[in-house]
Amino acid sequence: MSKAVPEAGGPEAARARELAGFLRSRRARLRPSDVGLPPGVRRRTPGLRREEVAGLAAISPTYYTFLEQGREVRPSRQVLDALAAALRLDATERAYLYELADDAPEPAGRAAETIGPEVAALVDRLHPGPAYVTGRYWDVLAANRAARLLWTDWPAVPAGERNLLWWMLTAPDARTVFVEWEREAAAQLARFRSAAARHPGDPGFTGLIARLHAASAEMRAWWPRHEIAPLAGGAKRLRHPVLGEFELRHVVLQVADDPEQKLVAFTGAADVLERVAGLCAARFPE
Repeated sequence: MSKAVPEAGGPEAARARELAGFLRSRRARLRPSDVGLPPGVRRRTPGLRREEVAGLAAISPTYYTFLEQGREVRPSRQVLDALAAALRLDATERAYLYELADDAPEPAGRAAETIGPEVAALVDRLHPGPAYVTGRYWDVLAANRAARLLWTDWPAVPAGERNLLWWMLTAPDARTVFVEWEREAAAQLARFRSAAARHPGDPGFTGLIARLHAASAEMRAWWPRHEIAPLAGGAKRLRHPVLGEFELRHVVLQVADDPEQKLVAFTGAADVLERVAGLCAARFPE
């Protein structure tokens, strides 16, 4: 079993380690032909060499090596722009790179997350469309009856496991609920990684990441890939023992009073939602 991610040092050290791994992963995916370089002699490992990236970015090979080694150096915006261009980063990856290079300190101490009564009421009113709210660490802070029916009954889950990513990667029923579980789980992890990058050294994130490394083979396999993705709406195919397979579309909205909280609201075909309402009335009578 792979060891959990080491957490030596403070937030800046954590950010430097993440930046190092991200740069290595993006360098490894490029071929010389992708950036207009000749193939050259046989390569022992895939991807560009460090000195090639440094040359493309017009920076010192030694400085670039320091970045990939996770040393606590602080690249300028000009260096970041050059690296983004050299590594052919897309808009999401470029934003992630800038997040990792930001050395703003993490605020000390955070109160337990709570959800406002108005937001909780809105989640309930969206029934029979499934809806839930996740917090800073993707803990499920509220879920209406439809979401409890189709995902899992969150109030019945132990408090320490009431987390969307933990459930997705460790709960056997998640693999049944999602028709395309592997794709959905990998995408969710990529979105979580983007969120975690904004808070290097935050014990809530580092603790969850370590627990997932210990509990999930997929986490141990996927985390080193450094895949990232932004929050976005879309479509999901779900499976239910009574309803069978069906598709829902969803939007993701940030709560203005606390942008770390995300409201995820789903809609679907009228006949599906009508059946969801009937099943919920039987299972969760008001």
